Amino acid sequence: MEIPVAWSVVLLVAAVWNLVVWPQFWRRVTKDPRSRDDAGRATRFYTVHAVLVGVSLLLGVLVGVVGVLGLLG
Repeated sequence: MEIPVAWSVVLLVAAVWNLVVWPQFWRRVTKDPRSRDDAGRATRFYTVHAVLVGVSLLLGVLVGVVGVLGLLG
């Protein structure tokens, strides 16, 4: 894969950012009282944030893979 080294580094920085920041955010979401209703079931707040965090982590991994391939290619 032909990507300039500078762009590969940018992609790796973005990947690390996603993989560091989103798990911290997820910990706060799980502790938030809006995450569970009175019966202990997950609320829409929890579900929406679970999808947001999951997609962001997946994108972080994919961007990291592209960044590494760019450095190796």
